[in-house]
Amino acid sequence: MRSALLHCCFALSALSGLLSLGTGGKVFRQIKEQVRWSQELRARKHLQLYGVGGRPLVPGGPWPKAETLWQPLDHFNRQNNLTFPQRFFVNDGFWNPQGPVFLFIGGESSISEYSVLSGHHVEMAQRYNALVVALEHRYYGASINPDGLSQENIRFLSSQQALTDLSSFHLYITQRFNLTRNNTWLCFGGSYPGSLSAWFRLKFPHLVFAAVASSAPVRAQLDFTGYNKVVAESLSNPVVGGSDKCLQAVSAGFHAVDDKLKAGNLSELQKDFLCCGSLDLAEDQSELVSNLADIFMGTVQYNRETAGYDIAAVCNLMAGGGEGESSYTRLTHVLKDYLARMALSCLDSSFQNSLAELQDTQINPVGVGERQWVYQTCTEFGYYQTCEDPRCPFSPLLSLRSQLQLCSQVFGISPPSVESAVTFTNEFYGADHPKSSRILFVNGDIDPWHALGVLKDRSRSERAILINGTAHCADMNPTQPQDPPSLTLARQQINKQVGDWLEAARKEFS
Repeated sequence: MRSALLHCCFALSALSGLLSLGTGGKVFRQIKEQVRWSQELRARKHLQLYGVGGRPLVPGGPWPKAETLWQPLDHFNRQNNLTFPQRFFVNDGFWNPQGPVFLFIGGESSISEYSVLSGHHVEMAQRYNALVVALEHRYYGASINPDGLSQENIRFLSSQQALTDLSSFHLYITQRFNLTRNNTWLCFGGSYPGSLSAWFRLKFPHLVFAAVASSAPVRAQLDFTGYNKVVAESLSNPVVGGSDKCLQAVSAGFHAVDDKLKAGNLSELQKDFLCCGSLDLAEDQSELVSNLADIFMGTVQYNRETAGYDIAAVCNLMAGGGEGESSYTRLTHVLKDYLARMALSCLDSSFQNSLAELQDTQINPVGVGERQWVYQTCTEFGYYQTCEDPRCPFSPLLSLRSQLQLCSQVFGISPPSVESAVTFTNEFYGADHPKSSRILFVNGDIDPWHALGVLKDRSRSERAILINGTAHCADMNPTQPQDPPSLTLARQQINKQVGDWLEAARKEFS
């Protein structure tokens, strides 16, 4: 079982939803949470070593605190007087009152103070004396009413409502800090928030002067076959430790699993892959191959973002060493390595357990919002990562039909309604031809989500950067000594573009 994303991209800076583009499979959810936890530890260490923007932190000194802005629950129906609390953070430590405002946009998980303390946008904020503000996405983290995840109330979750939240937040910050048009607004986001960054500039050009959209899948797609096509290319890419031998071994391992499923060797599969329960139901068999595929998808999407998710390492397990073991056996080693990293004794491949998690309406103020994100895929984006294309290295059990059934089972949304919603989203925002201005689209070429992004300049002011050998939202992380040259160059290009925009704004408004 899976339903895509935007997963997170996830940057050290954000702890905010950059992480969450991904699948709805249980293993991918576990990977996202582990990456989130690991990145938070790294962010804390980075701040302890280098401070904020290179300035040491002072013990007991000012630290951004969570604040709340009460927003209309439905911006498009003023007869509805209901509101919800929206969390935000402010860092004015670099700000010159004549300086710009850098807006960091939250996404499919909670945000924290790190969204205004760490990351490439914060480094640029210090350089340009910017006020840094971050807004949590409605219905994620703490930005939701207690009954928000019910079938009745989740209908107020949409990208259009979220963009209007940003416009209200813009007005609040403008009034609070007595801003004028000389205080130029730039917005930043990665993954789904990267799309929001581009769309905020597109739909509210009078509020935000320019936007950086990192790893932004701006083109909605029902059947996202391109995701696993990029996964396959990355597993065979020697630049990041892949090889043709690795890809062939992965494909052969999944073919062997499919053959055993067709032959009814369920007890053997249950034993070899340490399943927590039986595989008697067809839905559980699909859940098993989905979970196994998630390990490879997560490794590619978060390559070298945190320990354990490294294409070179997983390819060594699948294709390295001697020739004595079959690809099937090597696939069991990959699964056991994953379980060891997660400190799990068995693999939960129960479809009913996964379904129950998505039907749970209990609010969690931290972490990734899976029920919410699956709802957005059903009502706006699709993004379903299938494997019915013969070039996919996994199992054809990862079908579009099985994923669309989730929308019906969890939310009562029919497959034709999902398809219509995806079409509307592309018409409303312009897909990967948004025809806006002053937007910089940044992608990594091994990130599977770049297949739905803007990869080439669309005009003189809609520009694109494609970074060789980097994964999801890599450019948003703080600068590190071990960064590859391609990433260093990309950040220099982003810095220059931000500087050029600010100079253009100064001339326009002076």
